[in-house]
Amino acid sequence: MFRRNIVQFVSLINRSHRFHVVFSLWCVLVLLSTANCKAAEENKEQSLPSKEVLRLQVRPLTSDELEKEAAAWQSRVQKKVAEVSSLQLENVHSSGSNTEVALQQEEQSKLLSRFRLVLDEWERKGGDTKKFREYASAVSGLEFDFYNLQATFLVLKNWLLSPQGGLRWLGHLSMFGVILVVTWMLSRLTSRLAGEALSRFEGASSLLRTFLVNFVRQAVLVLGFVVSLSALGINTSPVLALIGGAAFVIGLALQGTLSNFAQGLLILAYRPFDVGDVIDAGGVSGIVDSMNMLSTTIRTFDNKMMIVPNGKIGGDTITNSTASHTRRIDMTFGIGYDDDTKKAQEILEKILQNHPLVMKDPAPLIRMNELGDSAILFIARPWAKTENYMTVFWEVTAAVKQEFDTAGISFPYPQQDVHLHHVEK
Repeated sequence: MFRRNIVQFVSLINRSHRFHVVFSLWCVLVLLSTANCKAAEENKEQSLPSKEVLRLQVRPLTSDELEKEAAAWQSRVQKKVAEVSSLQLENVHSSGSNTEVALQQEEQSKLLSRFRLVLDEWERKGGDTKKFREYASAVSGLEFDFYNLQATFLVLKNWLLSPQGGLRWLGHLSMFGVILVVTWMLSRLTSRLAGEALSRFEGASSLLRTFLVNFVRQAVLVLGFVVSLSALGINTSPVLALIGGAAFVIGLALQGTLSNFAQGLLILAYRPFDVGDVIDAGGVSGIVDSMNMLSTTIRTFDNKMMIVPNGKIGGDTITNSTASHTRRIDMTFGIGYDDDTKKAQEILEKILQNHPLVMKDPAPLIRMNELGDSAILFIARPWAKTENYMTVFWEVTAAVKQEFDTAGISFPYPQQDVHLHHVEK
C-alpha cells in the first residue's frame, strides 16, 4: 500500500513537472509573441516613408484630408518630442549617456521634415498652416548642454553624421554651390549665343545687342539664384512674392526712373543712334560710348564722360552727325569789294576739284552768296564721307587761305565808315 502511494506520488510529480514545463513554454511563447507584436507595432509606428513616397501619397489629397494628415503627423512629432524630453530628463538626474538622445533627436528631425512636407502641400491647396508651422518651429533644432562638453560633442557628432542633419545640409550646400557655378557658366553661354544670334541680323544695333546680352546674363543669374535657394530647402514662393511687392513699391517711388526706362526701350526700338555715333542730344555733344536702360554715356570731344538720362534724350531733339555715310560741308569765304570775284571763284573750284577726299558726285557747289557789310561772301558746299568731314574742312580752309594770299585776294576785316560833320556856330 505504501509502495503504491509512493508510485502515485512520483507519477503526480512527473505529471506536475510536465505541466509546469508545458505551461512555462506556453508563457514564453505568449511573451515572445506579445513582444514581437509590440516590436512590429513600434517598427510600424517608427518606420517613415521617404520624402518622395510621402510627396506622391499626399498629392491627390484634398485640403480637408491634408488637415487630418497634418494633425496625425503633428501627433507623431509630439510623441517623439516627449520621448526626447523624457530621455533628457533622465540624463539630468543620472548623468547618463546622450547617445540615445542624439538618436531620438535624429528621428525627431526626420519626422519634422515629413511634417513640413505635408504642410507645404496643404498650404499649396489653400490650407492655413500657421499654427502647425509655429509648433514645428518651436520643437525643431538641436539642444546643447554647454556644461557637459562631452555630451555636446556627442550631439554635434551625431548630428553631423546623421542623414537628416549634417549630411543633409552638406548635400544642400553642395547642391547650392553647384547650381550657382552652373548658372554662372550658363549665363555666359546664353549671353554669348544671344549676341551671336543678334549679330546675324543686320537691323540690330550695337546698343540693342549689348542690352539683350546683359539682360539675358542677368536674368539667368537671378533665375539660377532662386533655384539654388530652393535647393537649400527654402520656399521660394514668399521670396518671389516679396520681390514682386518690392518692385511695385519701388516702381511707385521711382517714377522718373521708369520714365528713363521707357525712353530707353524706345531708343532701342527706333535706333536714333548707335555706339560710336556722334550725336548732339540732351544738351551734350560727343560720341556714344555705351547705353543701359536708364542712361546713355557720351564721350565728349575733349574726352569727358557725360552720363545723360534717357528721359532727357528722348524728350529732346537728337542730332546724329554720323547716321549717314556722306555729309555736305558748309563753308563760307569772304573777299574784299576791290578783289577779283571771278578769280576767287576759279581758285575755290580748283581747290575742291583737286582735293582727293572731296566727292565728285554729288559735285561741289560754289556760288557768290551775299554782299555783306564788309565783304563779298562765297559759299562752298563740297561733299565727303562722314569719317572725312573734319579733314576736308580743315584742309580746304588752309588751302583757300594760302591760294588767296598768293593771288593777292584779301580777307577784309569788318569795317565801319564814320562821317564827321563840322558845324560852324
